[in-house]
Amino acid sequence: MIDVTDGDFEAEVIGADLPVLVEFTADWCPPCRQMGPVLKALASEEGDRLKVVQLDVDANPETTNAYKVLSMPTFMVFRGGEPVKSMVGARAKRRLLEELADVL
Repeated sequence: MIDVTDGDFEAEVIGADLPVLVEFTADWCPPCRQMGPVLKALASEEGDRLKVVQLDVDANPETTNAYKVLSMPTFMVFRGGEPVKSMVGARAKRRLLEELADVL
């Protein structure tokens, strides 16, 4: 799983060939920390179909504000440089995979 910033969001997410799942996260957010192992597993299992990245909302306010992210964790799927799906809150890997099925 890759950490992205305001500086490389364009290259890593907008310009990516694969669909990208972005977790908008924060160090102080317990549900965000809970999602860490789920996202690492997802990244290793679905890496050929999906790129998984994290963006720290406190360190990267430009991107956070640009996509109007207010709650953590927020998950956004980008495809072809555009956000195509948004989900808020922690969830089990099985449920996350079900919700991503239509964008993979």
